[in-house]
Amino acid sequence: MKFDKFVLAIIVTIIIAYFFPQFGAEDSVLPLNLIASVGISLIFFFYGLKLSKEKIKSGLSNWKLHLLIQLSTFALFPLLIIAFYPYSTTNDHIHTIWLGFLFLGALPSTVSSSVVMVSMAKGNMPAAIFNASISGIIGILITPLWIGLFVHQTNHDFDYSAIYIKLLLEIAAPLTLGILLQKFGHQLAIKYAKELSLFDKSIILIIIYKSFAESFIENIFSSLEWKDLGIILVMVLILFLVVYLLIARISRFLKFSQEDTITAQFCGTKKSLVHGTVFSKILFQGTTSIGIILLPLMIFHAVQILIISLIATKLAKREDVLG
Repeated sequence: MKFDKFVLAIIVTIIIAYFFPQFGAEDSVLPLNLIASVGISLIFFFYGLKLSKEKIKSGLSNWKLHLLIQLSTFALFPLLIIAFYPYSTTNDHIHTIWLGFLFLGALPSTVSSSVVMVSMAKGNMPAAIFNASISGIIGILITPLWIGLFVHQTNHDFDYSAIYIKLLLEIAAPLTLGILLQKFGHQLAIKYAKELSLFDKSIILIIIYKSFAESFIENIFSSLEWKDLGIILVMVLILFLVVYLLIARISRFLKFSQEDTITAQFCGTKKSLVHGTVFSKILFQGTTSIGIILLPLMIFHAVQILIISLIATKLAKREDVLG
C-alpha cells in the first residue's frame, strides 16, 4: 500500500497554514476567496462535461442498489450522528466537533475513488458510476437541509435562501452548463481527466489552507487537545465500520450479488472531500471554527481510502466473482 499523496498534501497544507496564516487572512493581498469561488465553479463545470449521461441511463434499472446507497449516504450516516446530539450540548467545544461529524455525515459520496475501488474489487461498475455521479447532485439539495436543522440553534448565521442562491450560482449553474456543452467538450474533459483532477485538488487545498489559516489566526484550536484528535479518529473508525457492516447485512437481506454488495459497501461508505470543502465555504461562511468542523471529514477521508484500498486489494485477488 502506498501512502495517498493527496492526504500528504493536505497535511503539508495545514502545516503551512499554521506557520504562515497571514496569507489566508481577510486583509491578505492574495484574493483566495475569489480564487476559490472561481475554482469551485470550474470544478463543477468540468464535472458536468465529464458526466456520462449514457452510463447514468443504463444504471437506472437496479433501483434497490441505488436506493440503498443513497439512503446510506444521506440518511443512515446523519441519523447515526444525530443519535449522539444530546451529548454534544454540554459545551460549545464538543458541539463544534459534533457539528463537524454531522457535516461529514450529510455529505454526498465521492466520485473518482468510489469508481476506482469498485473497479479494483470487481464490483458493479455501471452502478458505481451512476451512484457516485448522482450523489453529488443530490447533495446540493440535501446537505444544507441536514446542517440547517442544527446550525440555526447556534450563533451561526444560516439563511437557506442565501445559501441555495450561492449553491445555484457557484455549483448548480456551472454543472448544468457543463452538461449542456458535453457535445463540444466531453471528449476533451475525458482526455485531460488527470489534469482536471490535479486542478480540483489544487482548489481544495486552497480552501483547506484558508479555512485553517483563519482558525489559526483566531486561535480556535487552543481548545483542542491531542486526546480530542484521538477521540475523533476512534469515532471516525467506528462510524465507518458500523455503516460498512450495516450495508453488508442489508445487502444479504436483499439477496444482492457479490458485485452489488461490493458496490453498495464501497459507494455507501464514502464521503466526498471535494464537496465537503466546497460546501463548507458556503454553509459556514464567516464561521471561525471551520477548521475544527472540517477535521472529522479530513480524518475520514484518509481512513476511507486506507480501509477500502486494503479491502479492494484483497477482493481483487479472488479467483471467482460470485454472481
